[in-house]
Formats: sequence, C-alpha cells, structure tokens
Amino acid sequence: MSLDAKKELSAALIKNKELKQLVTGGFHNLVADDVAAFPRVVFSEITNRDQEYRDNHSAASEVRFQLSIFSKADTRKDETEIAKEIDRLMKDLGYGRYDSVDLYETDTKIFHRGMRYVKTFF
Repeated sequence: MSLDAKKELSAALIKNKELKQLVTGGFHNLVADDVAAFPRVVFSEITNRDQEYRDNHSAASEVRFQLSIFSKADTRKDETEIAKEIDRLMKDLGYGRYDSVDLYETDTKIFHRGMRYVKTFF
C-alpha cells in the first residue's frame, strides 16, 4: 500500500476551515508543540496492519487512529462542536468511529475526549 494515512489525515485536518477556527491550539501528531495552547487535537496511529491476503500478499491494510481533543475549563465550550466536525471529517475520509470516551485528568485539570476510528484501505 502506498497511501500514507497519517499524511492524509494531517492534510485533511489542516484544510478544514471550521476545525481551524475552533482548534486554536492546533493539530499535532503524537505530541503537541505548545502544551499550553487549548483546545488542541492530537492524533496518533494506533494500528496499521496487513489484511485481505491473496497469493501470499496483502491486498489491504487496516488503519486505526485516535484523535484526542484536549481542553481546559475555559475552552471546553467548543469541545462538542469540535468532536462533531472531526466525526464528519473522518467519515468523509472513509473511517468509521468505533469508540469514544470523555476523560478528565485530575492532576493537570485537562479535559480529554478520545475518539477512535478505523478504515480498511484496498
């Protein structure tokens, strides 16, 4: 498979005008550049594995991402709209959401919504 799923996702996030306005802390792969900027979205590739074997060669890849929305109490008002827009974007890219969880990190007082998506590339 020649598709770079991380590059595709990163480009789609950056090009989305609604998300750019809402996510003032930016979009980051694995680690945020500025840990004081909120709200922010951090994405990570959870799985990228071969599937659909034909003639001893992979004919498809399954890719799973987690997109995490991090916010503080004063920026949390946009969290739901950010989550809805991320969900639209991911579905437009052909991903399906299979999990979502709201968390609160008591030590840092950061709200964290993790959303997980899966897609099979042929």
